[in-house]
Amino acid sequence: MDNFYLGIDVGSVSTNIVLIDEKNELIYKKYLRTQGKPIDIIKVGIEEVANKFGENRIQGVGTTGSGRHLASIILGADEVKNEITSHAVASLNVRPDVKTIIEIGGQDSKIIIIRDGIVVDFAMNTVCAAGTGSFLDRQALRLGVDISEFGDLALMSDNTVRIAGRCAVFAESDMIHKQQLGHNQKDIIKGLCQALVRNYLSNVGKGKDIKPPIMFQGGVAANKGIRKAFENELGEEIIVPENFDVMGAIGAAILGKEKSKSQGYTNFKGLDIYKKDYNVKGFECEGCSNLCEVLEIKENENTLARYGDKCGKWSF
Repeated sequence: MDNFYLGIDVGSVSTNIVLIDEKNELIYKKYLRTQGKPIDIIKVGIEEVANKFGENRIQGVGTTGSGRHLASIILGADEVKNEITSHAVASLNVRPDVKTIIEIGGQDSKIIIIRDGIVVDFAMNTVCAAGTGSFLDRQALRLGVDISEFGDLALMSDNTVRIAGRCAVFAESDMIHKQQLGHNQKDIIKGLCQALVRNYLSNVGKGKDIKPPIMFQGGVAANKGIRKAFENELGEEIIVPENFDVMGAIGAAILGKEKSKSQGYTNFKGLDIYKKDYNVKGFECEGCSNLCEVLEIKENENTLARYGDKCGKWSF
């Protein structure tokens, strides 16, 4: 019976859970909305894995995303890595010669520059919404278009309507102005796709040495209009991998597999963790002027971990 390796990417918007096999092939993937309840959502995801795959065949675990440390404590991860490393590992698994990774998610975006299989530069944007999926979702709603049709409509346009894309607020007001002038829907949508791409390249991609092969991942990679706009701006083919939406989790699973094999065992606590009760409590340490907020995680009455302090007084 095959062994599986678990990867979890816990973000502010979504939690992605994947299983890979010994050959790094994807066996299972699940997208869940985090909803501000990462522990509850992790439990929901693990319960589904337990129901689908029965006995525990998971031999390694990796976690990534903003909630990676929390997920590691709950699951018993073998490897905990940031999103940059996880996305790079997953991309190199698909295309060992990849040189640039464009990643755009619901709330943030990033660019990763790789040379000879090594990350040499990266940048992240977590401030401006104009370069993210949530911005597109909002505009699709305003235009009365399902986000799944957004890219196809953009490709149908032969005319470019320029939308100011440096800021989400300006882009939205400019889009409304173009609607009032009478521009048709598909031209406005194409303009929005181009605005998002310009925003990304002038902010996240500013000063970066963008070379092919270029891989595009994250939820927004599903949008054909954005992909085409990147190809027009960069003059290069944009590769969208099959599992573009869960690349971070796949990278975490690969890293978890490698670590568990090198150490000869896994730290995974088992698939029955969804049956356990966890409680998270924060408190402010008044030991010095830093006033660190310390998070304490309990399983029933047992304290599993504390983290968040700068000096290590509370952490374990």
